[in-house]
Amino acid sequence: EAAEAAEPGNLAGVRHILLVLSGKGGVGKSTISTELALALRHAGKKVGILDVDLCGPSIPRMLRAQGRAVHQCDSGWVPVFVDQEQSISLMSVGFLLESPDEAVVWRGPKKNALIKQFVSDVAWGQLDYLVVDTPPGTSDEHMAAVEALRPYGPLGALVVTTPQAVSVGDVRRELTFCRKTGLQVVGIVENMSGFVCPHCTECTNVFSRGGGAELARLTGVPFLGSVPLDPELTRSLEEGRDFIRDFPQSPAFPALSSIAQKVLSEAPARLS
Repeated sequence: EAAEAAEPGNLAGVRHILLVLSGKGGVGKSTISTELALALRHAGKKVGILDVDLCGPSIPRMLRAQGRAVHQCDSGWVPVFVDQEQSISLMSVGFLLESPDEAVVWRGPKKNALIKQFVSDVAWGQLDYLVVDTPPGTSDEHMAAVEALRPYGPLGALVVTTPQAVSVGDVRRELTFCRKTGLQVVGIVENMSGFVCPHCTECTNVFSRGGGAELARLTGVPFLGSVPLDPELTRSLEEGRDFIRDFPQSPAFPALSSIAQKVLSEAPARLS
């Protein structure tokens, strides 16, 4: 413990860093980040989540951690532990706002400074995976996060799209961003891939289908899987519950579990 505290809040004890990206908003990056963290925890991994979506910090709510205080220790901020076993730790600007209604009305430099501080001044300790939930687009916050994290080893990107062509087009630009900034793409996830009716379990393709798999094929990037829209998953996130534990019978469950398994097998190989 003493040796860990002596390293000033850096990421030396973090084995793999994964940024969850997409070219646009509303594709479910925070959902995928949260569910991936829960699935990795169930696979016996220690996981940290760094929420750098400064204007929409939704992960504290999704993990039922809103309103918790962030404490200081010798090596910086102590992240908030989500569970009793302390296997998921979380840092979010949501913990630093006075009230849930407060807006982050900041210019770029101030946002970038906070992101740098989140990277250098949080005492993450030993982690198998640090999952970084990013804001929409390819903004300066992304550049700040990539530059601040880069010294800590190869960075992986998990790219999220919805199936329709409009979304896939934006996400294609995100892949260009990854190439230009030297991020290793661990794979593409197609979220909201069909809607599962809770009554008849029929799957309807609300947003067309297959765009993510097609994009992966065209760009030579691994396709990690499709996650259907499931009202149970939405409710689970709204209530801050552990979907992986509570809803094993949902059609979204095997999809999320399989994505986590692929991350466990792909990430170490791609990030070594």
